[in-house]
Amino acid sequence: MRDIPRCMSTQHPDNVMAPFFSSSPVLAGEDEVREAYYAFSHLGCDEQMWDVEGKEIDTYVVKKLLSLYEQYFTEHVLGEDVRLTLRVPNPTVETAEAKILLETLESIPRSFDTARLFYGREVSPIFEVILPMTTSARCVDRIYRYYRDFIVGRQSLRFRDDDITIGEWIGTFSPDHIEVIPLFEDLPSMLAAATIVEEYLADKDVTDQRVFLARSDTAMNYGLASAALSNKIALYELDLLAERRGVRLHPILGMGSAPFRGGLAPHTAERVGREYPSVVTFTIQSAFKYDYPADEVRSAVATLRGREIGRATPVDAAQALPLIERYSAAYRAHVVELADAINSLARFVPPRRARKLHVGLFGYARQVEGITLPRAISFTCAMYSMGLPPELLALESLTRSDLAFLREVYPSFDSKIHDALAFCDMDGPLMTADLRAAIHRAGYGWAANEEHLDIVRRIREIGPGSQDSRLTDLLLRAALVRRFLG
Repeated sequence: MRDIPRCMSTQHPDNVMAPFFSSSPVLAGEDEVREAYYAFSHLGCDEQMWDVEGKEIDTYVVKKLLSLYEQYFTEHVLGEDVRLTLRVPNPTVETAEAKILLETLESIPRSFDTARLFYGREVSPIFEVILPMTTSARCVDRIYRYYRDFIVGRQSLRFRDDDITIGEWIGTFSPDHIEVIPLFEDLPSMLAAATIVEEYLADKDVTDQRVFLARSDTAMNYGLASAALSNKIALYELDLLAERRGVRLHPILGMGSAPFRGGLAPHTAERVGREYPSVVTFTIQSAFKYDYPADEVRSAVATLRGREIGRATPVDAAQALPLIERYSAAYRAHVVELADAINSLARFVPPRRARKLHVGLFGYARQVEGITLPRAISFTCAMYSMGLPPELLALESLTRSDLAFLREVYPSFDSKIHDALAFCDMDGPLMTADLRAAIHRAGYGWAANEEHLDIVRRIREIGPGSQDSRLTDLLLRAALVRRFLG
């Protein structure tokens, strides 16, 4: 059994500050190679997600890491001591990028050959890929089988009956199979995660399987409480599946620094680790890495890597699902009303990564057909910059019994709301009477961050529909106060 990484450095562009090693505030190309090395060597992360989804891909990342940082990777074996895990496009959803998946899978045996030359022995520097927007077992199985049957499997084929095999011609293909990590991002798939994983594993002799649960897109599409509850239901049902089938499941939870996107920052690492005891791997996103002092980041990473893994918190799905349905409906109604303002302001959110547009899940929901929104980080930044943090949306839909249930199964819910209220304009035009009453009814007090409040009001004076370039500067100044872009 391989050691399972605890801290996965990712390329999510939620940072305000650019890292010291970058040549531009917009990370791309060689800067992301340097970032992987920095996350391993300086921050203590034991895994780097390498995103080939939505950007110009670099399939030579293994060669670059080993050649540029020879001493480090001689002492820390890539694929054993530290991991590089590819996030690939999902051809079922991202049809325009479907063939990038094939190109990426083809690079895995070549990376193996590079590592074998470097280490003088057989080492698999890449043997896992992450499949985003997983909605079925068949989606995951296709990638597993394509690599095994059509990349590795072809080495035994002959050009002609009297000729050599492909393997004899260009060498063998290794590793002989890859592990596919399903990433669940929408609510129905999240709630069905255990069922999908069980179906995927049914015909495989597997003792260990990693499962990735998203937080950002789930929160953006269904609201804070729905995202947290769906994560917790999935984690509990995965625990039950592991016990039932005798397979070790290793959950990954994708969390950003904004409370809405998970609230995982250096100062909350211990609390988050306690709240999700069965999660093995947490994502260390860009704001976590670059918007806090490096010493704090290293200490928090060490905390997450050293924690004990336990059992998932039991969740009564029969009580949670009606709450999720009501809360999500209220949340989505608010988002539809705010969509124009969000889109107007999101245009001024500065990019932090060179990315093409990633398929957003919200626009595909039937309830809001025709509504398009920015991605989760820009969405969150726009909402904070308007003085209405998205954590607060639909709070008025929660009854006293709902709040009691949330506080029991989601202990950090109150702290998320408190953190958001510090950046809320309680006298702003987006603060409705119903929301204000709900905040009072739930017993929340607040003390506004005056610096952030002043910036929000200056943004409002200019107007999100304006073309004023000062908006970008003001959005960044507010983000510096929060220590996350979105």
